[in-house]
Amino acid sequence: MNDIKAVIDALQLVPHPEGGFYREMHRAPTLVNEPNGKSKNAYSSIYYLLSGDDFSAWHRIQSDETWFFHLGCDIAIHYFDSQALLKTAQIGLNSMQFQVTIPANTWFAAKPTISQSFSLVSCVVGPAFTFTEFEMGRRQYLLDHFGISEKQIEAIRTLTRA
Repeated sequence: MNDIKAVIDALQLVPHPEGGFYREMHRAPTLVNEPNGKSKNAYSSIYYLLSGDDFSAWHRIQSDETWFFHLGCDIAIHYFDSQALLKTAQIGLNSMQFQVTIPANTWFAAKPTISQSFSLVSCVVGPAFTFTEFEMGRRQYLLDHFGISEKQIEAIRTLTRA
């Protein structure tokens, strides 16, 4: 666990509302026009760290988000596909997969695969991430919309905070 603290300190990470620690590393100065006519930064990137006993709670954002593995154990990223079925993408050294993209407006959550370890990733969001477009999943809402199997109910119950 000392390794986790060293990484958090070295990268100057702070607590994230969905769980874990993060730090925004870049926000593109280039602006893009959204369908609603508003301008937004083209993309943003963060470092994101989860300890093995923590998780990124179910949430969704209004942009695509690509995760890149850097350090620690593999991380499992759970999401509901367009047919409301639970899928899992795993990135890291064990899986030999090092990036995955979660489409815009997709409910997803993540957890390191080893409870005594941690996962350090980067997340790139385009158009750029804003907290005004970030929605935390409420357990009852997710159960009502995605609780169609015992496996999905368990994933919702274990990866929500409210």
